[in-house]
Amino acid sequence: MSIDFNVSDEGVALITINRPERLNAMDAEHYDGLSKAWMTVRDDPAIRVAIVTGAGEKSFTTGADIKSFITAPTPMSEMWMTQAGQLLNRGLEVWKPVISAINGYCLGGGVTLMLATDIRIAASHATFNLAEVKRGVVAANGGTQRLISQVPYAIAMEILLVGDTFDTTMAERWGLINKVVPMADLLPTAYAYAKRIAANAPLAVQAAKELAIRSRDMDLQTGLRWERMVTRMLQGTEDVAEGAKAFLERREPQF
Repeated sequence: MSIDFNVSDEGVALITINRPERLNAMDAEHYDGLSKAWMTVRDDPAIRVAIVTGAGEKSFTTGADIKSFITAPTPMSEMWMTQAGQLLNRGLEVWKPVISAINGYCLGGGVTLMLATDIRIAASHATFNLAEVKRGVVAANGGTQRLISQVPYAIAMEILLVGDTFDTTMAERWGLINKVVPMADLLPTAYAYAKRIAANAPLAVQAAKELAIRSRDMDLQTGLRWERMVTRMLQGTEDVAEGAKAFLERREPQF
């Protein structure tokens, strides 16, 4: 039982939720480990991209281990500790790209985690749901907030209010995932995406992600102004100098 963390020579971090005996459901210890992993991705300059997946071939994650939280409910005082135990889907700002490699059940908190990632690859047998309303709660950690901006309104309402399970065919049709592959190709495909991203200029990649995400809360004129300001900031960086030099020398840049 753990949150496994490895970094490749290309700067790709692999985060694995390793609790297959509980379908990779997470208790407080695993959430704490995942929070630390995300902060390492954010803070380590050697990491350029992250992949998150689950151990085994059955489950990505089914979110919170309900049994553990029923027996040890969160104290009400922690409601106001808004910066403690931050997670990607709880609002931790990680501007490095994150790829989810969905290797099976992606339920509840698994979906909210997926919604907070940037590129999603799913094994063909993966299934999804936000069935919290069947348990008397709502899809927290971004379920009600992110889904509505990622799929059409009527689809979001069907997922949130009905709570039924859907497969990769529907997830791909609705635009929730980028690609469906056989299980054997899942991590190789995720790594292929990650390596292509990691080869690009890291400052520009992070800036592009942040600008795109923040644009949801900006009017067009403000967004265009921020684009110009960030472009001007990047012009003085070593990345831009290397990109221009590589273009003139007709070679691949080395960022």
